[in-house]
Parts: sequence; C-alpha cells; structure tokens
Amino acid sequence: MLMGLGLGAAPAQTGSEAAASVAADPAAGEWQESDSLIAPSKYPPDFEHFDYVNPDAPKGGQLNETVVGTFDSFNPFVVRGTPAAGLAAFGGGLLYDTLTEQSADEPGVSHGLIAEALRFPADYSSVTLRLNPDARWHDGEPITVEDVIWSFETLTQLHPQWTGYYKNVTKVEKTGEREVTFTFDQTGNRELPHIMGDLTVLPKHWWEGTDAAGNKRDITQPTSETPLGSGPYRISRSSTGQWIEWERVEDYWARDHPTRVGRYNYGSIRYVYLRDSNAAWEAFKKGGLDDWRLENMSRRWSEDYDFPAAQNGQVVRETIETEQVQSMQAYVLNNRLPKFQDRRVRKALTLAYNFEEMNRTLFFGLYERIASYFENSELAAKGLPSEGELKYLEPLRGQIPDELFTEEFTLPVYGDAGSARVYLREALGLLQEAGYELRGTTLVNTATGEPFTIEFLGNDPQDTRVLEPFARQLERLGIKTNVRIVDTNQYIERMNNFDFEVVGMAYYPQSLSPGNEQRDFWSSTVADVPGSRNYAGLKNPAIDRLIDAIVFATDRDDLVAATRALDRVMLWEYYVVPQWYKSEDWLAYWDKLGMPETGPAYAGLDPFSWWIKSAAEDTAPTN
Repeated sequence: MLMGLGLGAAPAQTGSEAAASVAADPAAGEWQESDSLIAPSKYPPDFEHFDYVNPDAPKGGQLNETVVGTFDSFNPFVVRGTPAAGLAAFGGGLLYDTLTEQSADEPGVSHGLIAEALRFPADYSSVTLRLNPDARWHDGEPITVEDVIWSFETLTQLHPQWTGYYKNVTKVEKTGEREVTFTFDQTGNRELPHIMGDLTVLPKHWWEGTDAAGNKRDITQPTSETPLGSGPYRISRSSTGQWIEWERVEDYWARDHPTRVGRYNYGSIRYVYLRDSNAAWEAFKKGGLDDWRLENMSRRWSEDYDFPAAQNGQVVRETIETEQVQSMQAYVLNNRLPKFQDRRVRKALTLAYNFEEMNRTLFFGLYERIASYFENSELAAKGLPSEGELKYLEPLRGQIPDELFTEEFTLPVYGDAGSARVYLREALGLLQEAGYELRGTTLVNTATGEPFTIEFLGNDPQDTRVLEPFARQLERLGIKTNVRIVDTNQYIERMNNFDFEVVGMAYYPQSLSPGNEQRDFWSSTVADVPGSRNYAGLKNPAIDRLIDAIVFATDRDDLVAATRALDRVMLWEYYVVPQWYKSEDWLAYWDKLGMPETGPAYAGLDPFSWWIKSAAEDTAPTN
C-alpha cells in the first residue's frame, strides 16, 4: 500500500440501510467506514477528530514554500510535462479527493472520504464502495458513480503507476444509485479492496467539456487551464514555471468531516520556484518565501543554523522520531545496461563504497548505513532466513544466490585504514572474474579493450557532494567516471525514460503494509515501461514470484515473511549500492507557524494540521 497524507471520512450508513443492503446480498460483506490491513483502527465510527489535531485551529493566513525546478502543466496524470506543486500523480494532492484516504495516524488504515463506506466478500474477489451524497465538486455538482468509473478507466490508460496498481480489476460497474463495484481477476488478495480506495476521482463533466475558447479538453495532454477539483484547495493564481498560489475552499464539502477537523487551516499556500537547493536554503534563511523545511543535509543541520533568525528564536528547530519505513536510498545502477548485468560487477561496486568515510567527513556521523529496502521496520530481512521466509525461498533455489541460505547479508565496513585495500582488492578480483582487467591504470573489457566507464546523474549542484566521493573511489579500480548535473526538467525526462547509468536517489516511500505497488517498483512487466518506478530495471522471475507472494499473503505473518524474502533476494543481487538513512526528521520552521503538541503517531509529521498564528488574531472576537 502506498503511503499518503490528507484524510477524510463521512457519516456512516444508517442501521436500517445497512441491514437492507446486507440482506439483499449476504455474500457481499458488511459495510464499514474504515478499513485496516494490520489492526483495527483505534478510532470508532463516530469519532470527532484525530487525537493529534487542534480542533480549534484558526483558519487563514498564508503558508509559503519553495520548490526547486519549474512546472509547465496542471495535469499530473500523464508522463509528459512537469506538474505544478500541490498536484499529485497519485493521491489527489490539494485539488482532488480520493474514495478513501490513508491515515497518517495509523499504519495500514484508510478512512472513507468520497466513499462513505465499503464492503467486500470474504474471498476479496470484489469491493463495493458507497458514495457520500454530500460529496461535491467545486462548481457544486455532485460527485457521481459515473465520475468514479470514468476516472478509473481513464487513469489506468494514462500512467503506468495506475496501470500496474489496478491491473487486477476486470470490471467496474454501477451497482446502486450511489454504489460502484470493482471486480477482480483473482481471490485472496487482501489489499485489493483496500487500494481501490486510493483512486483519485476526477470530474467527468469538466474533462469532457470545452475550455473558454470552445476547445474540447484532452486529459491525455498537459494543460495550462486551471482544472476543476473537489479537494480542500483550488488554484487561484500562477505564473508558469515561477510560482503558483492555492486558496482554501471555504465551502469545501468535507470540511466538517472528523478526519478534516483541525486540518487544512491555511487560507492560502504559495509555492515559489527556485533554480537549486542552495537558492532554496538562502530563501529560507531570509524569510517570507519559505516557512518550513525538512533539512536533509547533515552539515547544514550541524553548522549552518547560526544565522540571525535561528539565533534569536524566530526560526525553531526540532528533531522528530519517525516510525515510518525508511525506503532504500542508494546509488541506483541501471541494470538494463550490459555492464551492470553481471552480479559480480554489481557486488564489486558495492564493496568499493566507503560509507564510513563519507559519514565521518561529510555527514558528521549523523547517518546510519541502510541495509534493507524496508529499513526501520519489522519488514527488513535480518540474520538468516526464518522458517516463514524459507517457505518462499526454497522453491527458488537455483534461481537466487545460494549464499542467502547460509550467510547473513552484510555490507562492507571501512573500519580502519587497511579496510580500503582489502575491499578494493576483493572488488578488483570480482571484476576480473567478470571479464575485465587493468591495463595500466584503466579497467578495460578483456575481450573488446573498451574501458569501463560510469556516468553519475544528478539534478542539483549539491549532488556532487555525494556523487564525487564514490566516483573517486571507483577510479581507484581503474573505472573512468563522470558526474553530470542537468536541470530538473531534463532530469525528470531522463529518469522517466531510464536514460542514466548511475543515479543517487531515495526510492518512493514504503509503508508497513506493502502490496500491489511493489510491482511498479521491481517487477519485470514494468522494467521497460516509461514512467514506471522500476528505476533499476529489475527483470527477475524470482522477484516477480516473491512480489506475488506479498500481494497474496493470507495474514500479517505471511506478509512479513514474504516481504523479508523479497528484501533478502534483492540485497543479495546487489541491484543498487545502499547509501544511508536516519530514523528521525530534522524540522526547521519560522515561528509564524502554530502546531499541535504532538504529531500523528505513524507519519510523525502532518503539515496540514499546522496553522498560521496571526490567523487567530485576525479572527479573534472584539469587544
């Protein structure tokens, strides 16, 4: 399951209505206002608001944020174009609501939003969602079953993320005045009913209409026309590629729902685009352009918060522990390229990476080595395979590395000056086994004489800080390296089309309840589909089988075991060179922001539960 923010719920069906529905189709399951893949929600159906929010938070004021890069479209659902901040290809963003929304306060829990309730049979062969009669578009038109069906049929044709996520849906149909049913091509997939709630619902009548000039709209193309939405904000003003402003929708249909109370408090949100991360940092220090930031540079966090506003208390710093899964951050190798298709080469590159030196000299010792695709969670593979894992791994013997059955996966530890010689010698030996040799100071292909070269791709001058140390280490093996920094648009285009050799990146956030989205991350079927998130280009039937094991896990224990097995195989295949992680967030913000005493238990941060302090003064009663 993909993790997102922005929650919503609606009033439950009356007892008589629910009884009538179940009586009409006993096998369809009982209506429920929320759904959980791990444990029942701590919130009863009639809860008033989330525990962590301030239900009396003032509304108004402006939140300022900066964004690195540019934008040229208000359509986030197509691969072409760069969508503006506030829009999202998955999850609705500020503009659109989804059928249900994932909770930031509990893992694996979704609450109703456009769909006030859902039900599904015991074999998970379908799911029926009942729409909230109060759900409205910003133009006042009701959100209908026809909107849901059109959205599903359209989005699954537009983007590989949607295609893969909902590949098991064979039919979507209207089964009641406010009911829509999705039928699946399989049974036993516990997550399928749950993830249908993630569907972003779009206004069919608007997209099938015409613009002010009388031209028919086309959702398959980027657009500069302000779209109609249903969410808590709408676009008010913008300048293409420079800035965009969002305004709070005062008559937002879901503003009084218990999962919205105390949230979406800003009167407006303004995003200003800047050329690079250093410009964004300078803007934050100055104030007025950026009100808060999650710091991602250890040097900056340790040394650079000595500017006047930070010293006099106008800028506040907090360290916040997070319970979220830390997804893989790594030097991602493009395994589509012949030179990375030999596992010995990939392992050699991993052995050559000196994390300890970078952590000491660049990161002030603040990071830990990441050694799992599901770090900081029970899903991470540790030690030797458990009995539960072996159930999935034993049938794959001969297709996966033999070592994983008898050895614990470990990464090199450069503990002293002699470690480099040991690991580089081992790495060179693996490269020689793979058909390379040193000729002078250059590593070449023994058969062709071609030098072994690697280009590292980045999109910010700051990227050289973490790319160049690894590149220099590889040059000690005779590998010729080049670090190439391109602008954000070119970077996005190249990543969408897998036009890179090695890139340093963090994978899309994982949740504690992985499922269908793993296909978009690692499966063979999307490895060559532009826009998919299988950046490393994995094409491994064994991994495909393990993904299916996750998708069809019958209970939590099986899900954990299957996920650990997948993690273990991908680690031993050395598809990426793992970098680092931290199990805390570094938050800095200007004291214009008010915040609840605690954040959501699972996500740790919910910026939409904050408010502008001055808004309270603006709305305070006068005598």
